[in-house]
Amino acid sequence: MFAKVLAISAFVAFAQAGLLPVGHVVNEHAVDYYAHPKYEFNYGVKDGHTGDQKSQHEVRDGDVVKGTYSLVEPDGTLRTVHYTADDHNGFNAVVEKSGHAVHPQQVAHAVPVVHAAPVVHATPIVHAAPVVHAAPVYYHH
Repeated sequence: MFAKVLAISAFVAFAQAGLLPVGHVVNEHAVDYYAHPKYEFNYGVKDGHTGDQKSQHEVRDGDVVKGTYSLVEPDGTLRTVHYTADDHNGFNAVVEKSGHAVHPQQVAHAVPVVHAAPVVHATPIVHAAPVVHAAPVYYHH
């Protein structure tokens, strides 16, 4: 075991000293965390069944992000948000609302249904009181 440790240590020492030609090891899955981030995407939903409607578009180039998203509010108006973000100005958003709010009409409630009076059952049968026999009476004269 000692011989293996010694051999590996010697190999590392020779490689660091430049006495051994060591090729560059290339990792195909290496991630460059300092790469310049750049992307653009779009997203949208329009569901006629649920009424869900929204969209988003965003562009990033380095540390500058610009985008817009919109959605239909429950009152029927359209909310659109334009946003930017960068190192100098931070995050900024401008919100716009367009369209006319539509509120559902209140439904007039019908007169409540009055049910017939409950059925009253006949008077319960009352059994006669139990017969009590008198105890015999004894007279002493």
